[in-house]
Amino acid sequence: MKIYTKEDLNQYHFSLTYDDISLIPTEVSRIRSRNEATTRTNFLGLELNVPVLSSPMDTVTGIAMAKELTNLGCLGILNRFDSSLNELLEDENNTNDIRGVSIALNAEMDLVEKLASKNYVICIDTANANNKAVLAKTEEIKKKFNVKVLVGNIAHGASLKQLVDSGADAVRVGIGSGSVCTTSIQTGIGIGQVSSLLNVLFARDEGKLNIGIIADGGIKSSGDVAKAMALGADAVMLGRMLAGTKETPSEVIKYNGQLWKKYRGSASFGVKMRNEFIEGEETMVPYKGQVKSIIDGISDGLKSAMSYMNCFTLDELKKTETFAVLSNSSFLERLPKF
Repeated sequence: MKIYTKEDLNQYHFSLTYDDISLIPTEVSRIRSRNEATTRTNFLGLELNVPVLSSPMDTVTGIAMAKELTNLGCLGILNRFDSSLNELLEDENNTNDIRGVSIALNAEMDLVEKLASKNYVICIDTANANNKAVLAKTEEIKKKFNVKVLVGNIAHGASLKQLVDSGADAVRVGIGSGSVCTTSIQTGIGIGQVSSLLNVLFARDEGKLNIGIIADGGIKSSGDVAKAMALGADAVMLGRMLAGTKETPSEVIKYNGQLWKKYRGSASFGVKMRNEFIEGEETMVPYKGQVKSIIDGISDGLKSAMSYMNCFTLDELKKTETFAVLSNSSFLERLPKF
């Protein structure tokens, strides 16, 4: 069996997803217990306990989710449709217990000024960052305000330098890989998330560019989080893994004796206007309880992966160069059998 490096995976003849690869421990680990590993990291000047950002979707991140993720040492990005944002900004007693807010491309600069004054991370929430309007908006914000700006999304590193030159501090990587995203089907755009992520990371290294890389989409488990970090991502953005938790904005629905919550893409019919093109689906996901249990599970899984890979820190994990490419049967063999 061939052991693949990141360069090997980046040059692979097929586009790869998280299900196509696995990590291979090749060193005798110095770590006796996963609790010796730390998932703490500095991202956009914020000290995070776990490198997790929430997707700015209207059924994922409202005020309650953003506040709880701050408490847990993660970064919640408040969705741009949340009407309570204005009340939050007008509250002089607000202690800034949320850290990130998304805005539309046409957001007024008065809103941006208010967000900057409270030191929120600003996420320009678009489907395609390979766009002159996104570059112009980023440049305008960075010239006027001392604020961190993340943009998205891209699937390839070809325009990364232009994003950096516009002032972007971080970029969301992944087009069409979200569980309720239909972009690839509707448009034919996108590549596997592993290949997408590696292409952008190599572009950053080769260009010696200073920008954070967020793996956004396709993550279904803590194992996928570990793979994304081992490939070199600085953080992951989650939608479906956080959907269905108590803190999400949607109501709990009881159906056939089970509790559910709504989950939909940002470009789904329920979000967009009737005359706009739809690139997202709507569905129901089982109710999962408090988001803390999800974050704790991600932290535990990530620390376990780090103990296998002989990594005390995430910086060490990012240096991983031992991967396997799985056949379909090899992937299926790893799934639990009941």
